Amino acid sequence: MTAMSLHEAVHHVTTTNPTFAVGQADIRGVRYKVFENVPPHVPALMMGSRAAQGDGAADYLIYEDERWTYDAFCDDVHSMAQVLRDHGVTKGQPVAIAMRNCPELLILTLAIASVGAVTVFVNAWWTTPELDYALRDSGARIVFADGARIARLADLIGPLGLTVAGVRDGEQTAPRAFSDLLNGARGAAYIAPDLETDDDFAIMYSSGTTGHPKGVVQTHRGAINAVFTWLMQAVMAPLVTPPPVDAPAAPRPSVLVVTPLFHVTATHPMFLLSMPAGAKIALMYKWDADAAVRLIRDEKITRFLGVPTQSADLMEAAKRLGEPLPSLDFLGSGGAKRPAAQVAELAQTFPRAQVATGWGMTETNANGIGMAGLDYVARPGSAGRLYPPVQELRFLDDAGRDVGVGEIGEITVKSPCNMRCYLNKPAETAETMQDGWLRTGDLGMIDADGFVTIVDRKKNIIIRGGENIACLDVEGALHRHPAVAEACAFAVPHSRLGEVVGAGVQLRRGMQTTPEELRAFLAEHIAAFKIPEHIWLRADPLPRGATDKIDRRALRAACLQLEEQKAKV
Repeated sequence: MTAMSLHEAVHHVTTTNPTFAVGQADIRGVRYKVFENVPPHVPALMMGSRAAQGDGAADYLIYEDERWTYDAFCDDVHSMAQVLRDHGVTKGQPVAIAMRNCPELLILTLAIASVGAVTVFVNAWWTTPELDYALRDSGARIVFADGARIARLADLIGPLGLTVAGVRDGEQTAPRAFSDLLNGARGAAYIAPDLETDDDFAIMYSSGTTGHPKGVVQTHRGAINAVFTWLMQAVMAPLVTPPPVDAPAAPRPSVLVVTPLFHVTATHPMFLLSMPAGAKIALMYKWDADAAVRLIRDEKITRFLGVPTQSADLMEAAKRLGEPLPSLDFLGSGGAKRPAAQVAELAQTFPRAQVATGWGMTETNANGIGMAGLDYVARPGSAGRLYPPVQELRFLDDAGRDVGVGEIGEITVKSPCNMRCYLNKPAETAETMQDGWLRTGDLGMIDADGFVTIVDRKKNIIIRGGENIACLDVEGALHRHPAVAEACAFAVPHSRLGEVVGAGVQLRRGMQTTPEELRAFLAEHIAAFKIPEHIWLRADPLPRGATDKIDRRALRAACLQLEEQKAKV
């Protein structure tokens, strides 16, 4: 077979394979390119994937020593959907999930969608005040939670009027137990939901430049178009890079989920994609590199997608344990940029795997830019090419004008995968979504071959091992301390996590504290991953720019210089 160019492969697949036929649709007054023949919503995606999953008989979900076939998994979804109906959950109603990775999270996501309700994904690392904000903002009054989250919700149950159902270790401390509810509805049949494709599917919270996280409202069309975009890349791959004539048949795809399922990296290109891709899915409750190596070996995992630190941990563990992991054929990175030096080392350690990278956002249902294999090895600093065929890409200057090839501009994307809005934030929505184009806040440039390099972020976001942290969130917590007069947070480079949080703090006159005391104080107000690892205390005011705002860049440079000088002593 003669290799096709990317453009030729896109044209061939979209014109010869009805699954990927592209048309146009008006969505909220804007015309978009869309897949014409895909399932209309997520429950239809689940039901339509049965054939790809061995007519329902294939092993589908693995969690520790528990296993579900695809039919058994869907039966649990149908049963839990009946529970929700019996408890009066209706179309459009927000229902929150607050737990670490476990099978119930997947079952609930599809069950909530199956009654037309909206899943509110709650960050399992949040503190009680952060949970309070998200539940008030989303309006969710039904919460499914595990033990640790139930403990943090305890003070909110009365004031918010919450109905809480316990999952796993939370079943003993909640008035309702997930397993009892599920068992009481066994045998329920699937009932097609009253859903339109542009109805809301989920709310995911993403840190922004404001102190509180923003609820990203995702639609069914957005999630489905993202899933079929990724499916199409797999169909095009052998057309662009034909395999050898004598190549063995590809094994059944299987994925290992190691990132939190309350983040889009795990839910969309791992969980939702697994169903129509005919893939088996294995969950890890908590990241453990040695355990991941054993899971990949024993379950013959083909696809691994984690933050760059997890790829590095996996590589070290595989070497230490003497496990080559030959089943791996895809080793992806999401949530943060992988250090360029890591790319070649991963390719050498796992020669059968295509090392890959990607860029996407909660606001885009994780769809975006990516590349794998030789392209990535040759361009380890790049984010890849825009995934065809329903996305469009522009690079804009501060005035909203397009910049040329090789020039830096704000990455701006248009696709049906884009969010509907930021929940309860019309001003932020209007600033971000303009005539269907999503202003990402990321700065980058594109070369003549279509490869995109991300060079900076306009938003004051710190990405710590894939977790987005708003500087103002950290600063707001620091300002609660009585000794803090002023605080400014910023990113500090870290060899393993990419970035960690640093902060410059001006103390009030006559008052004293220590970095250790401040960190202990912050633990009561913000999640542990947001607490600054580096705190620089000073009596003088923080540097300011011409508009009298704190000059974050100047402060960061001064603090890092102090650290360098200290290291030389």
